[in-house]
Amino acid sequence: MIVCHCAAVNDEAIARAYDEGARTMSQVCRSTGAGQDCGSCIFTVKRLVCQHEELAPTTTVEVEGAAS
Repeated sequence: MIVCHCAAVNDEAIARAYDEGARTMSQVCRSTGAGQDCGSCIFTVKRLVCQHEELAPTTTVEVEGAAS
């Protein structure tokens, strides 16, 4: 689905940007070009970033020698 008509950015581009390390709205917009012109897509971009964040696996970090 097209998210940003001005820059022709789709939902797959938003997900790819997130997967490649863009974690904030600013980073996703800078990476994809979305939200740079009229800004009407910002709420949709935000929703997609939040959805992708919820689906992303959380990693736990094991600390060597941690107290148990």
